[in-house]
Amino acid sequence: MNTTVTEQLTPAGRRIEHESFSIIDREAGPHGYTPEQWTIVRRMIHATADFEFNGLTRFHPGAVAAGAAAILAGRPIVADVEMICVGLSRPRLAHFGVTTHQFIADEDVIAAARAGNSTRAVQAMRKAQARGLLNGGIVAIGNAPTALLEVVRLIREESARPALVIGMPVGFVSAVESKAALAGIADTPWIVTDGRKGGSTLAVAALHALLALAEARQQA
Repeated sequence: MNTTVTEQLTPAGRRIEHESFSIIDREAGPHGYTPEQWTIVRRMIHATADFEFNGLTRFHPGAVAAGAAAILAGRPIVADVEMICVGLSRPRLAHFGVTTHQFIADEDVIAAARAGNSTRAVQAMRKAQARGLLNGGIVAIGNAPTALLEVVRLIREESARPALVIGMPVGFVSAVESKAALAGIADTPWIVTDGRKGGSTLAVAALHALLALAEARQQA
């Protein structure tokens, strides 16, 4: 890919990263991903040293195109936790005019969760929807299955229309079910990791890969 903004900043850093990708390509074995999908899966493997994501990662047919287009249009990224926002490269986001948002620790979110006997993650997604951030934006969930279940509900019941949902919550309660629910949606693009594995690191890796793909399209 022809990228500069989304590459490592030094020649030494780029050399190490490219060598890592070459090792992953050699050791990963066969897969059925498209080249652009593999760019995302490979970066997820790079972030975790876990080759099981070659197979655990699934894509809606329109996921990569929708994600790259949203980035090129400067649409916001809504995350379930601050860790995702902190993990994303500020210069790379700024290049596209992309802003990040998370509301998990907001006082009104905490109060609403207590009053409604729900979770902060649920109320944070509702706040994002109320602020108009979900429609046309990218939703990235790496920690809270209840956040993903709420996004699915907002899509089905309140006509929320994210450009892309990255559903990779990790855990033992509702993680598997929340991803299956997202994968059952046909008209909203998604990327999921099947099973219990997930995490904010994976969501960040997927987003960085999408930023690189967006830059490649920008430079084409």
